[in-house]
Amino acid sequence: MKIYRVLKTKISQSQIIQNSAWGIGANILQTIFVGLFFVILARQYNSADFAFFLIASTVYQILVAFSSMGLGQWFIREFDVEIDKAGFTGKFIKIQTGLGLIFYLINIVLALILYPDAHIRWLCIILGSNIIFDNIIYCIKNLNIAEFKQKKTFSVLVLDAFFRLMLGCLLLIYPFSITTLCILLISVRFLTLNLFIKVGSSNTLNLKYVFHSTIAWEDVKRQILLNWQFVVIGSVAIIYWRISNIIIAKTLTLQDVADYEISFKILSIGMILPTIVAATVYTQFVKYYNSGDKDAQKLFYKKLFFVYSIYSVMSYSFIYSFADILLPYVFGEQYVGAILSLKEMFLTMLIFPTVLLQANLIVAMKHEKVDMLLNIFSFLIYLAGCFIGLSYFKSLTVINYSIFVSFIIFHISQNIFLAKRGITNFKNSLIVYILLLVFALGYNYIADHYNPIFVFMLFTLMLSLSLVFTFLYIKKGNGFDKSKWINKNYN
Repeated sequence: MKIYRVLKTKISQSQIIQNSAWGIGANILQTIFVGLFFVILARQYNSADFAFFLIASTVYQILVAFSSMGLGQWFIREFDVEIDKAGFTGKFIKIQTGLGLIFYLINIVLALILYPDAHIRWLCIILGSNIIFDNIIYCIKNLNIAEFKQKKTFSVLVLDAFFRLMLGCLLLIYPFSITTLCILLISVRFLTLNLFIKVGSSNTLNLKYVFHSTIAWEDVKRQILLNWQFVVIGSVAIIYWRISNIIIAKTLTLQDVADYEISFKILSIGMILPTIVAATVYTQFVKYYNSGDKDAQKLFYKKLFFVYSIYSVMSYSFIYSFADILLPYVFGEQYVGAILSLKEMFLTMLIFPTVLLQANLIVAMKHEKVDMLLNIFSFLIYLAGCFIGLSYFKSLTVINYSIFVSFIIFHISQNIFLAKRGITNFKNSLIVYILLLVFALGYNYIADHYNPIFVFMLFTLMLSLSLVFTFLYIKKGNGFDKSKWINKNYN
């Protein structure tokens, strides 16, 4: 009972938990709705039509990564110190709308160049119009983050996912072509945009400011040209995953395209929690940096690193134990090839949450150029791994391991930078890598030789007991001196 009261007090005092908890719950609903919609598509359409839809979606999603210029983090950081918030927001939205139009035209050109198939081209042109809507929604979402009003964002996104599920249900009752589906999806996105403007936006958003705001060259220079590092950071994060579909479509089979996309959809579910929390974490890092409280920043980082690591190993162990059972049951026997791909892809999940955490910290410290260079470096390693590996082995394994290796190098590079800044140290980083290696090899071996479900339950029980005993040991001590702890672990 005492532990419960302590945890309840901590939760009620934590701004991160308060700002993220509702969003996590909403995203669970959103994930269920979108997941069911995705399952319906996989079962209702043949693998060729399904693959065409995935390829067209990939082109649009890659260009969306560029179209926003990755300026969300910059907007959040500058919004905190901006005096004329309404005018600043209006100009941001107007510029983003213009960028959306430009990149929609680029989408059409790329579709004509990359794909000779008329069906794929037409799907790319239809789905590409999402770029314009998504850029405006992107502005509103970041405005809500800057004002700690993410609840509005998540409310509308849940409705958007529910509308998609209704389309899927309609497909079950009255089958229609994949082209009709894409047109209906665009209609849903347009409806979502209107919901964002009407009920899902902050009071700071004033359409009068948006329409009447004048965009001068200095505004373009300030938001885009002087912040090109954010363009690279935001783009690479999406391209890392989406460009794989294009590589697979050009080098492997349509079945591999579908298997990869199914694996990635499940991985995306695992990424939801750290991604949602990241929005609040980033704003907190910015506040610590602006106030100059380095000790609080270090302690905050260490706590989150521990929590993220626990989440990573739990996610990986769950997928490794249950993938063989759940995936064929949900998507059907025609996608059994996705089982191995999913297990391989979730290796990256072991380090993705802490990569995201450290990237937020680096950018909050105004070292976005460093984060940009690390993103480019790891992305080039990923591409090299893909092209070299695929020249010898035509397999999804090459894609998945190339992503995993590039993320490891990304993580190590981040640790080197943060160690030089006194945020962490090389000893702690090495211990983390050794523990993750021992865990992955050990869990894989045991789960392969014994009942994987029993192994997962036993591992969960042991980990839970360890965390409880650790918590009790800390509470039983003579107090916690933050300064001594930081000096011991980082200086």
